[in-house]
Amino acid sequence: MNIFKATFLFCLLLGPTACTELQQVVNQLPDPAPALGNDQIANGLKQALNKGIEQQVAKLTEEGGFFKNELVKIMLPEELQKVDKALRGIGLGNLADEGLRVLNRAAEDAVSEATPIFVNAVNEMDFADAKSILLGADNAATTYLTEKTSTQLYAKFNPVIESSFAKVGADKIWANLINRYNSIPLTNKVNPDLTDYVTQEALDGVFTMIAVEEREIRNKAASRTTDLLKRVFALQD
Repeated sequence: MNIFKATFLFCLLLGPTACTELQQVVNQLPDPAPALGNDQIANGLKQALNKGIEQQVAKLTEEGGFFKNELVKIMLPEELQKVDKALRGIGLGNLADEGLRVLNRAAEDAVSEATPIFVNAVNEMDFADAKSILLGADNAATTYLTEKTSTQLYAKFNPVIESSFAKVGADKIWANLINRYNSIPLTNKVNPDLTDYVTQEALDGVFTMIAVEEREIRNKAASRTTDLLKRVFALQD
């Protein structure tokens, strides 16, 4: 109930003397915060998404950003897991580890292409998008970005990963790995499309980390680092 309506009702019940004292107390209360407008709600959601991009996506571009993060570390595709196991079984564990490391390094290179695409998607968000996100599930903002950016990100990531394979020597390392494996007697030959696989895994890693930040902001008041974030996300608490 509105505080002023409540005061009026108490005045009717308690009489003029008590009413005067109650009114003095009410007058000392701070004015209620003004209601948030549509633009403020949309801007609050944009701040949250930009914070996720700044705090989490940027980390993935660092060396070890994928390889040292168990949430997004790229493991081998199913058809190459037998390669890894076989190589370790004959004492080539170091070679297998290096193969994993260069796959993750290629993903780290590619993620640097993500930020401008994300920023553009965030800038295009309108109030209807923001309202749907605010009242949606814990990953609603991440889902919004996934739908808006996945096609563009794949197109950007794929050639960077292909180029990165050459730059970090992944193409040669994996040619060596696969040749070693294919030379083991009684094994089935393998030749997977690693560029497509790592591209998809890099995309999954990016959205995983944005979802981490989104859950932090939604569920922990301390993660709402601006006044606007605090006021907007208080609406969903």
